[in-house]
Amino acid sequence: MKFNKPKFWADKFNIISIFLFPLSLIVAFIIFLKKTFIKSIKFDTPIICLGNIYLGGTGKTPASIFLARELFNIGKNPVIVKKFYSNHKDEHDLIKKNFTNLILNKNRIQGIRDAEKANYDCIILDDGLQDYKIKTNLNILCFNQNQLIGNGLILPAGPLRESLNSLKKVQIVLINGNKDHVFEKKILNINQNLKIFYSNYKPENLEQFKNKKLLAIAGIGNPENFFRLIEENNLDIKEKLIFPDHHIFSQIEIKNIKNKVKTKGYQIITTEKDFFKMKDFNIHQLKYLKISLEIFEKEKFIKIIKRVLNEKY
Repeated sequence: MKFNKPKFWADKFNIISIFLFPLSLIVAFIIFLKKTFIKSIKFDTPIICLGNIYLGGTGKTPASIFLARELFNIGKNPVIVKKFYSNHKDEHDLIKKNFTNLILNKNRIQGIRDAEKANYDCIILDDGLQDYKIKTNLNILCFNQNQLIGNGLILPAGPLRESLNSLKKVQIVLINGNKDHVFEKKILNINQNLKIFYSNYKPENLEQFKNKKLLAIAGIGNPENFFRLIEENNLDIKEKLIFPDHHIFSQIEIKNIKNKVKTKGYQIITTEKDFFKMKDFNIHQLKYLKISLEIFEKEKFIKIIKRVLNEKY
């Protein structure tokens, strides 16, 4: 999906949200029907699903890559399964660059079956929490602390794909950001058995951007998170360009970027995902901020995953 998030999604009380709320009730009822009447399929290979309820920009793909590598390092043979969207090539390229075992299919169930035929011993389902046809062994719900649940309303009045009650089918919550006792209490009231972990992004190539006039470009779910990470590391952003998630750059947009670099002496800093979208346009000074995901209490996190995998055998 290509979109720019409306600002009213972050406001608790907003006239637009109130106006759209009846539509959100209809969406909630449709979700209820799906959950009630769709029969889920159980597979032989254990499935770990990383999903979100806040629409886009919660870090589930970096977390999927992190988990796949960690499982590989302990002797498992994992694969990431992801639904194929033709306009998500940037995300596909990002995964392939960081982990080779990737299966893409327009139908997630068929993708899982392809993984089983290839004899992978565990499946990481990137973004499948709302696919009620699939019975998973473990659900990990990802949040970014900067947004959490926005105004707390379901689409279109708010940014949620389903309500917080979805936490009842979740075992682990992974929050990218600082510890938040208020939010923890809120979600534990829904599911007291939740295991809550925190993560952050660690920049790896800051030296390339120090003492440079930066043109920061982001076409991701929550571009403000990317800009904030840059500013927190004392880099000098002179100008920002924001595009929708999975945006395909036009020739005019690329020409505009090149002109800014040439006339203002900018160094471009962008996300790794956006870099894949722009790298073939021969843009001078195009570099991306390389980041790695760190999960606090990683050993405890992996121990839970291993226990779930071992239960299958």
